[in-house]
Amino acid sequence: MGGDHARKILAGAAPRVSLAAVCDSNPAELRKFPQIEGFTESGALVRSGKVDAVLIATPHYSHTALGIDALENGLHVLVEKPISVHKADCQRLIAAHKNKKQVFAAMFNQRTTPAFKKIRSLIRSGELGEIRRINWITTDWFRTDAYYASSGWRATWAGEGGGVLLNQAPHQLDLLQWLFGMPGKVRAHCGFGRYHRIEVEDDVTAWLEYPNGATCVFITSTGEAPGTNRLEIAAERGRLVYEGGKLTFQRNEMPMSEFSRTSRASFAAPEVWNAEIPCGGEAGGHMEIVRNFADAILDGTELIAPAEEGLHSVELANAMLYSALREETIKLPLEAAAYERQLRKLAAKSPKRPKRPK
Repeated sequence: MGGDHARKILAGAAPRVSLAAVCDSNPAELRKFPQIEGFTESGALVRSGKVDAVLIATPHYSHTALGIDALENGLHVLVEKPISVHKADCQRLIAAHKNKKQVFAAMFNQRTTPAFKKIRSLIRSGELGEIRRINWITTDWFRTDAYYASSGWRATWAGEGGGVLLNQAPHQLDLLQWLFGMPGKVRAHCGFGRYHRIEVEDDVTAWLEYPNGATCVFITSTGEAPGTNRLEIAAERGRLVYEGGKLTFQRNEMPMSEFSRTSRASFAAPEVWNAEIPCGGEAGGHMEIVRNFADAILDGTELIAPAEEGLHSVELANAMLYSALREETIKLPLEAAAYERQLRKLAAKSPKRPKRPK
């Protein structure tokens, strides 16, 4: 992803950003950018005086140390998802952001999708009424064995700290908390290496309960093709569905609880209006996040995805894994130190112990 971001910046996709330097522990990667100064040590780049900001796109565990070093040396930081592997590291990274004049953002590019922005607006405006149930099936993250074999750090507890929940689904986990807030309880069932020759999870079914009693079933996998991506929200005012790029709303003429209390018919249901809600525009994707990051630095523009909010998706992923490993319901907030101990035990037994990048 780092190379992809660099190429897009060089191509002018973020006009207010100049690519001043690149860093990779592999010199062959640096040779792909001969016109840009290259570093093989992150600390040298951070202290070089060549850059005002860094975009961190490295294996997950290193996000914490690299981010802390950059923040402590006065740089603005944009970090790829997940911001860290586990909640305790998220807290360490966020604690390093002491100077609030430094901009600290996360690469949650799906927040730029018009449909998700519209859904959030409908929820926050009260148009849907109280939410009762959420179902999100996001199984269109199919990956092959060749994908997992492409790097030694992938799909290991020691190198990646998890599977689909830490690599692909952080986008949906971020959107879950961005749209609906954090649940109070999580119970999850994970398939560890169910579809691939890996040690971490590639199939997840989780149940979440929110403080108001609403529930959510969240399903994700990298072993299902063609896969599904369907978000369904059942609320007092009707049912909202986002699937296949379309946002549809079956709106109750009367809120369902009010109808249930007042109707004298045993098998009646509220009349509904069927509508397809226009969302308009294209998702800005990664480069919209980069442009917003630059605007926040130069103009004080509000961030689309403040890095501090990245803790929530990591906490959800950790809670799902902890629940599956312990075979019990986990109450939130998650005990960060307890999960960190659990993850260290798994990493110590990891058959692949890749060298972490500097």
